[in-house]
Formats: sequence, C-alpha cells, structure tokens
Amino acid sequence: MALLSLMVWLPVAAGGLCLLLGDPATARRWALGASLLTLLLALAALAGFDPAGGFQWQTRTAWIPAFDIHYHLGVDGLSLPLVVLTAFIGVLAILTGWRAGPHPERFFAAFLMLEGFLLGTFCAMDAALFYIFFEAMLIPMFLIIGIWGADRRVYAAVKFFLYTFFGSVLMLVALVYLYLESGSFRIADWYALPLSAVEQRWLFLALLFGFAVKVPMWPVHTWLPDAHVQAPAAGSVVLAAVLLKIGGYGLLRFCLPVAPDASLALDGLVIGLSLVAVVYIGFTALAQTDMKKLIAYSSIAHMGFVTLGLFVLYRLAAETAMLSVGGAMVQMISHGLVSAALFVCVGVLYDRRHSRAIGDYGGVLASMPVFGALFVFFALANAGLPGTSGFVGEFMVLLATFQASWWLAALAATIMVLGAAYSLWLVRRVVFGPAVHAEVQAFEDLSPRELAVLMALAVPVLALGLWPAPLLELMEPAVAQLIEQAHAFKAGGSG
Repeated sequence: MALLSLMVWLPVAAGGLCLLLGDPATARRWALGASLLTLLLALAALAGFDPAGGFQWQTRTAWIPAFDIHYHLGVDGLSLPLVVLTAFIGVLAILTGWRAGPHPERFFAAFLMLEGFLLGTFCAMDAALFYIFFEAMLIPMFLIIGIWGADRRVYAAVKFFLYTFFGSVLMLVALVYLYLESGSFRIADWYALPLSAVEQRWLFLALLFGFAVKVPMWPVHTWLPDAHVQAPAAGSVVLAAVLLKIGGYGLLRFCLPVAPDASLALDGLVIGLSLVAVVYIGFTALAQTDMKKLIAYSSIAHMGFVTLGLFVLYRLAAETAMLSVGGAMVQMISHGLVSAALFVCVGVLYDRRHSRAIGDYGGVLASMPVFGALFVFFALANAGLPGTSGFVGEFMVLLATFQASWWLAALAATIMVLGAAYSLWLVRRVVFGPAVHAEVQAFEDLSPRELAVLMALAVPVLALGLWPAPLLELMEPAVAQLIEQAHAFKAGGSG
C-alpha cells in the first residue's frame, strides 16, 4: 500500500541528494536513475490496477487530526493515466536537459522535486494535501524558468507565479468553505454534500478560476507563451506535457462532481471560453514567428478541446457523454506526448543555432533527415492526422459535440483546419524551405540521446492513434461513474 508514497517521495528525496552531491556528472546519473525507478513504480501501479475497482493503492494516515486532515493517496481511472504520463515525461525531461548549465546538480534537483510534487497532486485524495502539492510545484518550476531560462526569464517566471498563485488563492477559499460545510477535507465526502444553487455557483467560479489558469483557458492564458519562450527546453516539456493537465484534472475531480448544479447552469460559459481558445488562439498561432510561441498557442487551442469535451456532457445522453469525457481525457494524454515532442524538437534546433525564430531556419531536412522526418510526424500529429493520437481525442470530442449542437461542432472543427495550417506552415518553413543560412546545411543529425527521446515519444503517439482501446478501457469505469452522477443530478435536481 506504500507504493504511491514511494513513487511520490522518491524523486523529491533524490532531488535533495542531487543538491548534496554537488558533482554534475554524478547528479546526472542519479537523476536519471531516480526518474527511471519512479517510472517503474508507476508502471507497477498500472499493472496491478483493476479499472472496475475504484480508488486503489490507497495510503491513509492521520496528519493533522484537529482539522481532519489526512495524508491520503490513491489513484483511479482518471488519475492513473496522468500519473504514468508524469513519470514517463520525467525521464524524458532529464534526458532533454542532460547538458544543462550552470549548476546542473541544482537543475536536476529542481526537476526531480517538481516531478514528485506533480505526482502527489494527481494522487492526493485529501483536499488539503492536494493544495499543498498544487502550491509546492510552483517553486521548482519558478526556479527552472527564472534561473535556467532565456533573456527575459525573470519576467516570465514572476508572471507564471503570480497568475497561478492568484488563481490558487480563490481555489483555497472554496476548499476551506467546503471543509467548514462538511467537517472533512476528504474529497470524496464533498461529492455528497448538499449545497444550494447559490453556494455551488460561487464555489464553481472560484474553483474554475483556479484551474482555468492552469489549463490555461482564455483570457487567463497570457502567462503560458512567455513561460514557454523563456523556459529551457526541458522546462517547456514538463510545462506543456504535465502542468497544463492539472487544470483539466482539477475540473474533473472538483468542479463537475462537487458543484453539478453550477456545472449545468454555467456550462455555456465554459463552452464559450473553450471555443474562443480553439478559434481565436488558433488564428493567433498562425501569426507567430517564434517556434516556441507557436507551439505554446497551439497548446492553448488544443486544451480548449479538453474543456469543451468536459462541459458539453450535460447536453448529451449518457452514452454520448462517455464519448465526450473520454475524448477529453485522451486529448490530455495525447497533447502531453505531442507537445512534449515538439518542444524537444525545438530544443534540438536551438542547441545547434541558438535561435527560436522560424525565419532563421530552412532546408533542415537536407542536413538532418532523421530529425526532419520525426519533426514532420509530430507536426502532423499536432494537426490531428488520422492514425496518430492527436486525431483520436479530437474526433471523439467533435463527434460528441455534434450530438449536442452542430454549430458548436462546426466552430470546434476549425481547430482541425487551423491546426493543419500552422503546423504545416511551420514544417514548410523549417524543414522543407530553402536554406536561408549556410550554417543550417552543416547541422549534425540527431545524437543517440536525442533520437532516444524522440522515438520514446513517437511510439506511444502512434500506438495510441492506432489502438486507443487500452487507455479507454482503463478510464471507462471512472468516467462512467462521473457521468452517472452528473445525469442523476440532471434528472433529479440538486436536492
């Protein structure tokens, strides 16, 4: 039963040891070993997981009895896929930042601690513990951007911290109110808490703002492009692949089941903001000249599909709602893989030319054929090419949304067109365009380490695109329970 505790605290302890070691070479090896062991623990939890068994691998110990706060960890079909994704990305982030400097031991310590706090956030079943992990992960991410980032790293780090912290303060108010009403911080106890429609609306808005900043939803998205542009490549990988998913996970774990009345009443607000993210942000991505900024705006648009899939469920029959919420979950996992791969690709180019400007490249395929092929593959997956993971989640959400409203589906479908436009435009300019600078023609192709990272991402992107059934079966009972609660409320009222 201590499996999750070991998985959460192993990388945190390993990060502390990296600081004590001081030697960069030793710290690199230790960080890689610890992240690999964490991934093995996550896979062990997956191997022993019964999708129909509810929350499993639970650890529950009294922590602060005066306030009924427990150290309570567990995973279900909603959190376990994100736990495995976090552990997997943790290994790849260490390899991506292998040549980090200065002070590599501090760099790897920050990444290991960040990984542990992220895992704790997805595993926490006590709201107080969830909030502590939720806040704790800000510190290593702030340091990663602020110390090892680009020229305007301090500005980007402060902006990231302030946006997220302000949102989390409102979320804390909601959590404290729920504790005062229930006498417990156990998240599952709040699902049966009788709340009036007015209470639910205020709680919903406070929770929504806290998690919307993390998604990020329009209009609280402006911190993300700055953070991505200034962060080192490994930081962008973790930020895009995992940190953004906490927003979607929070909506699933808190907003929908705790405030079903408000979720139903205000679903139009979230759907509207999601469509703005899909359409407006998609056009914004087309105008970018910085590769990292283009991919960052692409992330906002794709995460808009996640929030659309989650909140359209009240407008659907239970069977179709499974398609919608399941598609949103698949989209989160897929976006984690594809966006991580694209930021790794940008990092590969940046290591060779120290520029993120699209106009500084062209004809990369001639000197880097293997890299060029993988870059094209990930760009097409980002555009939703059938046969890749990028298609599965988007198609499921679109299919469900069409059942709710054809014009909502028509607006949402613009992401397929815009995604193809900015992804192919990026590929055309960087990979296939004419060689703008002679320096590009002298680039060396992928090193074994870079190739291993990109292939490790390419395999699940293709596998999930061709055979999504294992992931869907893993999530199905937990998603079905969530939808059953929502539709039971819709039929019977809030009580």
